[in-house]
Amino acid sequence: MEEAALAQGKKNARRRGALIVFEDESGFSLLPPVRATWAPKGKTPVLRHHFNWKRLSLATAIAYEPDASAAELLFQMRPGAYNDEALIELLGQVHDLLGGRKVTLLWDGLPSHRSQKMKSWLRSQRHWLVAEPLPAYGHELNPAEPVWGNLKAKELANFCPDTIDEAATVADQGLCRIGTDTGLCLAFLRHTGLQL
Repeated sequence: MEEAALAQGKKNARRRGALIVFEDESGFSLLPPVRATWAPKGKTPVLRHHFNWKRLSLATAIAYEPDASAAELLFQMRPGAYNDEALIELLGQVHDLLGGRKVTLLWDGLPSHRSQKMKSWLRSQRHWLVAEPLPAYGHELNPAEPVWGNLKAKELANFCPDTIDEAATVADQGLCRIGTDTGLCLAFLRHTGLQL
């Protein structure tokens, strides 16, 4: 998809009075995201953690007003990976949380986004939802991507939880922090270089 195709999606969203929503999925486990830190001279910091691959999957949707005057972060955590059924459930919740407003959805080329079941469901939701793919290998164009880096650089950085529930609590707190900071959500959009 070229810049012109993205511009066409913006025009359609404005014409429909639709929110522009960028969606992305990620995950985390009990293995800590290791980040540089400070320590007293001669005392190397040591992270003690469980070598456990229990994982939680996260999905975020950042909703922008068509004129970029406001932004809202919505998120969901679940065990296991996201598939088309889980994403359909997520999009239904996004619709409810956004008060039934019309949405232009921009997301990557994950196979679950392109499945026959998803395509059929999207056709049945055309009264409120239009989905557009982001360019292949265009993750830098998705303002939902920096959410993961921000979360893993702050709340989850060097965090060694004992249980996946403890990790989920801290991730929830971080996502709530990001979601209540409209300026940060708008900065994620500016970081992509896209204009609404």
